[in-house]
Order: sequence, then structure tokens, then C-alpha cells
Amino acid sequence: MLAADFSPCVVIPCYNHGAMMASVLARLAPLALPVFIVDDGSDEATRARLEPLLNERVTLLRLAENQGKGAAVMRGLQAAADAGFSHALQVDADGQHQIEDSPKLLAEARRHPDCLISGQPLYDDSIPRSRLYGRYVTHFWVWVETLSLSIKDSMCGFRVYPLAPCLALTSRHPVGQRMDFDTEIMVRLYWQGTPARFIPTRVTYPQDGLSHFDALHDNLRISWMHTRLFFGMLPRIPSLLRRRRSGHWAGIQERKGLAGLKFMLWVYQQFGRGVFTLLLWPVTFAYWLSGGPQREASRQWLRAISAQARRQNRALPGRLNSFQHFLRFADSMLEKIASWRGDLRWGKEIDFAPGAERAINAGTPGGRLILASHLGDIEACRALAQQVSGLTINALVFTDNAQRFRQVMDEIAPEASKHLIPVTDIGPDTAILLQQKLDAGEWVAIVGDRTAVNRQRGGVRRVIWSEFMGKPAPFPQGPFVLAAALRCPVLLMFALREKGTLRLHCEPFADPLLLPRATRQQALQQAVDRYAARLEHHALMAPLDWFNFFDFWQLPNQPQTEDKEEPQC
Repeated sequence: MLAADFSPCVVIPCYNHGAMMASVLARLAPLALPVFIVDDGSDEATRARLEPLLNERVTLLRLAENQGKGAAVMRGLQAAADAGFSHALQVDADGQHQIEDSPKLLAEARRHPDCLISGQPLYDDSIPRSRLYGRYVTHFWVWVETLSLSIKDSMCGFRVYPLAPCLALTSRHPVGQRMDFDTEIMVRLYWQGTPARFIPTRVTYPQDGLSHFDALHDNLRISWMHTRLFFGMLPRIPSLLRRRRSGHWAGIQERKGLAGLKFMLWVYQQFGRGVFTLLLWPVTFAYWLSGGPQREASRQWLRAISAQARRQNRALPGRLNSFQHFLRFADSMLEKIASWRGDLRWGKEIDFAPGAERAINAGTPGGRLILASHLGDIEACRALAQQVSGLTINALVFTDNAQRFRQVMDEIAPEASKHLIPVTDIGPDTAILLQQKLDAGEWVAIVGDRTAVNRQRGGVRRVIWSEFMGKPAPFPQGPFVLAAALRCPVLLMFALREKGTLRLHCEPFADPLLLPRATRQQALQQAVDRYAARLEHHALMAPLDWFNFFDFWQLPNQPQTEDKEEPQC
């Protein structure tokens, strides 16, 4: 589904929550969306309260008798689909959800229209302890049933449902109709190929709130549901494991361990880098053992770069293995923070590569665009350029990745987050914002080695295939088209670990990058080929500084219509 087809409404299941409904509708009013209230066999008092709330925007659907939350939600989803809507924001009628976060969920649904968007609850002290502990039990079983940690919460009733896959699922397989509904439909949608995405949101249990959770019967239903899902998972094990091994780089879930990150960085602050490095070995080893897909991607990279070095008769720096690769990546996390804290000493721990300082200072004053990559550490480049040359380098970052590490950075090195520009894709609004930064004399960094998170132009990712390490690899068009549109000097920049020193490389790439209309595709191919060649050149200098832990030479799950342009000779 394309984002242009996104047409949402609101579905509210209601069972004897008439006293709260006026408040819920008032909080939803700024969205200006059609609302379907599903009265799940409520008492007469609730019916009387609902009638005055109806208008041209609010529709009331009634079930003759109470059938359960799941049944009420499905009735609302079917009505929404029949009315021509593509998505439904589901809100519970008890008022415990932070309805003001609805725009965030809807925006995420617009960006990812084929996904189920769910709130990820942030609870205050009002949540009953029994409910909180029960959720942890459900989390565990859901991770088992999906063989994945990607479902962060399966019980939150604050969601945006994509209607087509939901109704396709329930037409083939009935799901629980009461308190087992939320979890079961999320797990079965995951099995079906509809992933879930999560937006943190606060959830409050009002002191005078009305709960319909039956501790005995609903816990029995939930237990029976998990039994069904567990045995339903068994024949799906091969397909679920394949899903974990494949996928776009942005779909690879960030590894757990926020508390561990904070502890490791506390060790660094208190005892220095030596003790930190000693602890880093066992921690990295645990990640290396548990990260099967990333470990295989590392080995694939090391095989590719070793073969290319042999073809070019070049010597790589020592014997390489995937554990060393993981260890270098872990150490780079510390370098990001040490760079922003000013802990790295010039001339000893960090230095300019030959010609780098001249490239940074060359040319007329004004903004520059840096074509960066995930070879080396652009964060260290940003920090060191600001400290040494007073440069402000803004960095475009994708919003969904490395959120835990960014949280730690915000606490320990808050300067690092001041000039981050979060994006999900590159469009006209992004270009306008970047032009303003450049006009103000600031620099902008964008990576050129990862294809877009969202497909464009009819579901096709716009890529250029270029020779890299001896075989074609897909590179995104977007950064190069953006560089041409901004018409400013373009540089390449890398911070690489070489012989124990972090070395800052910088070199001119174009001034400006030109893509003439008559030969646009050829010029674009040539620009990407030059970028790929320089990326390969620097990677052969520091092979363990390659931080793309996925199959770089393959576009995952691509339809046959993928726009694949072979390299020109």
C-alpha cells in the first residue's frame, strides 16, 4: 500500500463506559477523523449517554449482547473497511490511553502503511502490580511464539490497524473475542507477514476507572490462547527463522541492554579505558554468540574484502575474524562518546590523515555536504571537526535505529544530539531544511551506503548498482540527487582506526555535483561508482571499521519489478 492511499478513522469499543465517552471524543476532536463507537451490549444507562454524542462524524454500532472487546473491535474494523477507510485507530473507552499521542501513531502508520502500529506503554504508579507482572509473562510467551524480540508489547489497546491484512486474517482464522484478542491478532499478523511498530506512550489507570478484566476467566482464556499460539508456532519455525535472517537493514531490531550500556559507560567514566576494555571482551563475546545473522554478515564481509585484497595484491592488517569485527564495533561506541567529551588527545589517540585538514579548510567559506558512510565513525568526525575547526556538522539520522544508544548519548554527551536531523526518507521538506543549514554556513552529513527505509515510486527502491569488493552492490540514489540539488561543495569523510590511532580522512568529491538533464542517469552512475571506489579504497585500509552488519550486496524481499540498473562499463 502507498502512503497516498492512507485513509484513517477511529474505532472505539465500549462496554458500560458511557461516563467516559464524551471526554474521549473531546480528546479525539483535534484529529477531525470519523469515529465508529461499537456498543458491546452495554446497559441502558450507557446507551442513554451515547445517543447525544452522535453526529455526522460519530457513528454508533450496537451489538445486541456483550460479546467481548475483540468482537467489538472486529465489528468496528469491518464497518470501517466497508466505509472505504484503509486504517483504524483503536482507542479504548476507559480513558487510560494518552490519546494526545494519536498523531504520532497515525504518522507512523502513514510512513509504514503495511504495519500494525501500537502504543508501547510507559506506566506510572497507578498500574496494579498483578497486571504489570502478568504483562511480563505475556511478553515472554509472545517472544517464544514469534521467535523474535520485535514485539515489544502485545497487550496495549491503543493501535492503528491496517484494515486489509486484519480482515484477511480473521476471514481465514478466528481470533479471541475477549481479553485474548489484542495479543492473538498481533502474533498472527506477525506470522502472516504484517510486522508491528511501536510508539512509546503513557498509560494511566484511573482510581475510579472501570475494568472488565476477569482475573479467573480472562487469565484462563489467555493461557489457552498462548497454548494455541505455541503449537501454532511449531510448524512455522523454519519460516520464522528465515524472517530473522533476512530483511532490510532498518528492520533489524536494536539489541537489548540499555542498563548494560549505562553500566559500561559508568565504568569508563570511573576507571578509564583500560578497565572498560577488559569488561568489553566478555560483553562483546555474549553479543557475538547470540547475534547469528550479524555474525554471518560479518563473516561475509571479511570473506569479500579478503578476496578483493588478494585480487589487488594488497596486504590487510593482520588476521581478521568476526569476533574482532564485533569488538571493533563495540569499541567505536566508546569512541563516539570520548570524541564528544574531548577525551581523545590529538597527536596520540587521534590525528588528521594526510591532506584531510587542508580539504576541510579549502575553498570559500560556507556550507558543505559530507557524503559519509558506515565505514568508520561519522559521529567522531562531527565531534572532532567542531572541537578543532569550530565546524557545525548536522547529521541526517533514521529515527528508528539505535534509540537506546542515543538515549545514553543524550545523558553523557548531550552536545552530540544538538545537530541531528531525524528523517524516515528524503523529500522536498528535507532538502529545504538542509539548504537553510548550508546558507547559515553549517555543514551537513548524509550516509550514501544504505538504501532507503521506505520504498518509493510504486513500491520500488531507487538504487544504483555499482561494483564494490568485486561484485555489484546497491547504493541509494537519494543522497547523490540531494547533493546535486543543493549545489554546494561535496566532501567524503571517514574516521578510521589505523595502527592504534583514530585517523580523520577528508577529501573533495565534487564542487558541485552536477547531474545534467540530458545525461542524468549516466552522471548519477558515475558519481555512485566514484563513491563506491573510494569507499572500497578506505575499507581496505581499515576492514574492521565496516559497520554494516547485513548482506550489503542484496536488496531483501524485492519484487521482480525492482529498478535494478547494472553498472555501466
